[in-house]
Amino acid sequence: MKKFNLALLALASAGCLMASAQTADALKFRGVYQNNRYDDHANHNYSEYVGWNSTLQKGIFIVEQGLYSWQWDGTTLSLPVKDPAVNKADFYSNGQFTDNDKALWANNFNLMYGNSGAVKQGNVVVTVTSRTGEDVEAAERFAVRKWDATTGDLLNSPTDYYPEDAMLESAGMCVNPIDGKVYGLFYVTAAELPEEITSDPDFFTDQDGVATDTDAGYLIGTIDLETMTMTPITRGLYYGNFVTFAINNEGRAFALTSGGVAGTPDENGFVYDIDGNRSGAQLCEFDLATGLMIDNGLFGTGIPSQAKRQSACFSSQNPNIMYWNGYINSGKGYNENGSWTNLSDRDWKTNGKYDTALYAVDITTGEATRLSLFQNRFTFCCMWVDGEEPEGDKGDVDGSGDVDIDDLNALINLMLQLKTTDDYAGNPDLTGDGNYDIDDINALINLLLAQ
Repeated sequence: MKKFNLALLALASAGCLMASAQTADALKFRGVYQNNRYDDHANHNYSEYVGWNSTLQKGIFIVEQGLYSWQWDGTTLSLPVKDPAVNKADFYSNGQFTDNDKALWANNFNLMYGNSGAVKQGNVVVTVTSRTGEDVEAAERFAVRKWDATTGDLLNSPTDYYPEDAMLESAGMCVNPIDGKVYGLFYVTAAELPEEITSDPDFFTDQDGVATDTDAGYLIGTIDLETMTMTPITRGLYYGNFVTFAINNEGRAFALTSGGVAGTPDENGFVYDIDGNRSGAQLCEFDLATGLMIDNGLFGTGIPSQAKRQSACFSSQNPNIMYWNGYINSGKGYNENGSWTNLSDRDWKTNGKYDTALYAVDITTGEATRLSLFQNRFTFCCMWVDGEEPEGDKGDVDGSGDVDIDDLNALINLMLQLKTTDDYAGNPDLTGDGNYDIDDINALINLLLAQ
């Protein structure tokens, strides 16, 4: 039985409680590793050849790709480690393979690429790989693989392939805790868009202001991970170097752009515009019902981040803080001649060109705070806070099969009477924070209003 502060109920009519803008004291993150630089052999062992497995008829490799976990304790960021770990001794000893199933499991991680996006829903991680090259047919442009988030098992073998017009390229995908659907910021082409977009030059124009039928840009859509069918939510269509997408437990969706501005960061790593306001990567908010960017939801984080795939997520402990695995610079800087140009790849280990950090972004102001550098420049194509995703039917507290006012009454009754979850068929913890409180009432109200 859970205890509740019943005084919270008096605030239910106010709509919400103001969340603290402070970061959580301790969080465990998990994510899908994203390759950064292949020549960083001092810190990464990108590929170890174990040997030829005659039973499996393939060479077995231990690779850097996989699921990782790391922790922020409020002060220190731990080094990300493979989770689950891959140990050669578990399947290979004295020049012989001792466990072929384990060897194949380890080798499968070389397929875990999310260069077109990745997302976790329930206990399944889905990675989307955009395949390029002359030998890749348009009908098999995207390789979609599904993984057990706990064990790392590859769930669909052989790999599922999807055509180019499936439009699976995204800046990021995320589960909306309010309705349980997966939303994403997808890159799409004109031929696949509804006429209400393509015929409207306010939403769909090229640089000359004329409607075009070439590349379109990004829009908000939902995706069914069973069929990998992406459904656009019109009429939002945007050009920009979007690098992340995340949704908080209130159902608010945010994205970050890259921030390749011509300015030198100050001693705190921030860049500013001519008016003294933070510039760099922009924080954008989207309305998931319309697909439109919210006008007042554009802020400068102050971080001059790069136009490379990054990741972000929220903890259910605080809907106002977005955690961001981003770059510390735009990959550009002033050279010895005073010209603004690309930082030298030759000197990337000293000029910080590929250094990454964990940031806390306050969505009420857009300001980003660097919590810590990542050791060894780790980057991830998706990340989440471990153990915080709610389970069960979201909102259907009374188990009737519908989400309605009766569920709100059941949730209030649950809090007033100190009942256990066994009295209800659904999951009343809509925010996934382990408590049944005013935040769950607010989440349920938002869910009802969205219907």
